[in-house]
Amino acid sequence: MDQLQAGWEVMRDKTLRKHFPFENFRRGMAFAQKIALLAEQENHHPDLCIHYTGVDVELSTHVIGGLSVNDFIMAAKIEHI
Repeated sequence: MDQLQAGWEVMRDKTLRKHFPFENFRRGMAFAQKIALLAEQENHHPDLCIHYTGVDVELSTHVIGGLSVNDFIMAAKIEHI
């Protein structure tokens, strides 16, 4: 957890969350699409909430009802998008 990039929050010890700001809706949608492609490759699907000027990303491993190593790996990969 010490290696999380700035802005990621651990929520209730069950979810990783970060807001990614964008200057417009189109850029946020493009970012969300890149996350969707990565999620399919990794078979690890975050919850995405797309706003007019940002995207909220939440990661959790649903089958265990909390956080796993895969959530932290996915967060790191999303940072590289």
